[in-house]
Amino acid sequence: MPNSQAIKENIPYLRRFARSLTGTQKSGDAYVRLLLEAAQSDRDLVAQMASGRVGLYGAFCKLQRSGTVAAIGETKAVPLQRQALLLTTMEDFSAAETGEILDVSASDVDTLVAEALAVIDGEGAARVLIIEDEPLISMQLEGLVEDLGHEVCGMAATRDQAVALAEAQGPSLVLADIQLADGSSGIDAVDDILGSANVPVVFITAYPERLLTGERSEPAFLVTKPFHEATVRAAISQALFFAT
Repeated sequence: MPNSQAIKENIPYLRRFARSLTGTQKSGDAYVRLLLEAAQSDRDLVAQMASGRVGLYGAFCKLQRSGTVAAIGETKAVPLQRQALLLTTMEDFSAAETGEILDVSASDVDTLVAEALAVIDGEGAARVLIIEDEPLISMQLEGLVEDLGHEVCGMAATRDQAVALAEAQGPSLVLADIQLADGSSGIDAVDDILGSANVPVVFITAYPERLLTGERSEPAFLVTKPFHEATVRAAISQALFFAT
């Protein structure tokens, strides 16, 4: 398979990581573009990026650590502990793979993740609005959010319900599905909510690649269905990290 095709297949998922690492679609996608531009004149970098997800993410993290990306604009620095947590949960890398990406040992990764979780355990509670049309998934998310020490301030299955609850309850975080019960869009519901409130949002979808094209307005924080508790936990914490 040509190098360009091998890289292309993994770029959407690198965008997901880059956005969660920087807190915005704009900054995350800008980092990815910078990496691709650098690869145009560096055959060794292309070979590394084409070797698989570990090589691609490793090249990205090395670039992100290099300090050569100031032109992208200021972003809140994410501690190495959080980077390790994102890689092992949202991106599903092993400790050994994460260590290779971050240039640390696998045992160091375990320590970093434990430190990140300790910080999360000490975070304050958020008021969470859940936008989800599947009752079982909605209840699962409700239990998960409450187990993490947050408060569910409302649960909506349609765009109109979501907007009304957001206005009435003033959530400090939104968890949103993409497709809703009446055929409406969770993205449209969130756009309506963000029109009058500045609140972090985590989207949950079975088709993440559709929202990782870099071609339109897309989420900064994205969880793939079926999801694991650790993944949702990391995504919630990262969204709140950038909201403070």
